[in-house]
Amino acid sequence: MRIARFTTGEDPRFAVVEGGPGEEELLVVAGDPLHTPLSPTGKRVPLAEARLLAPVIPRSKVIGIGRNYAAHAAELGNEVPAEPLVFLAPNTSVAGPGDPVAIPDWAGEVHYEGELAVVIGRFCRDVPVERVPEVVFGYTVANDVTARDRQKSDGQWWRAKGADGFCPIGPWIETELDPADLRITTRLDGELVQDGRTSLMVRDVASLVAHVSTAMTLLPGDIIMTGTPEGVGPVRAGQRVSVEVEGIGVLENPFVAR
Repeated sequence: MRIARFTTGEDPRFAVVEGGPGEEELLVVAGDPLHTPLSPTGKRVPLAEARLLAPVIPRSKVIGIGRNYAAHAAELGNEVPAEPLVFLAPNTSVAGPGDPVAIPDWAGEVHYEGELAVVIGRFCRDVPVERVPEVVFGYTVANDVTARDRQKSDGQWWRAKGADGFCPIGPWIETELDPADLRITTRLDGELVQDGRTSLMVRDVASLVAHVSTAMTLLPGDIIMTGTPEGVGPVRAGQRVSVEVEGIGVLENPFVAR
């Protein structure tokens, strides 16, 4: 099931996405499906008449995982860490599909990083690996935009990865998906620049969720990004980045100067 958050000029609403490519419709539901059972209203909106928004705005946090693909760690001259390399980004970093990503004047080199993102569905802590599926609401596509020069100079990654709009997600949440071996591709102005599979992760989704939950309580709507394959590189104002995860869809964002 695909869960979208959208607007037609009014307050944001949630919907189930039905239909194939080019013929999608939004079956509007009452309330927030992260917190209440799905309750269709009967109203339908053609996808072409709606603007998709970030499918979820986390209550508390975005959790990133660094260097979770060995080839990506190597391309930046890094070793694979002995434990998952975890960082936090604020919920103000979240942007939606089609939203412009503003490059700040303090960022000298900004990179795209296409990723699979996990959406948490319930309050949880100390989750055993075998029970992780019980706490996952679904999966979406993410672009872990990174000011690479500031990542190196700051030490802490608070602005390199946490700046406003640096975490586009979308186009929707897929609730029925096996994340074990999905193709992830990124295109820069239509040119393929990243092409990897989740089966190449150093640590899989269940291991990551379980590890993070040993230190902090996870809340419904929290996002865990799972790392990026090799092929990261710079993006400039005026360019567009499209990230696709097999079984979910395409997330596309233009980049602009701020």
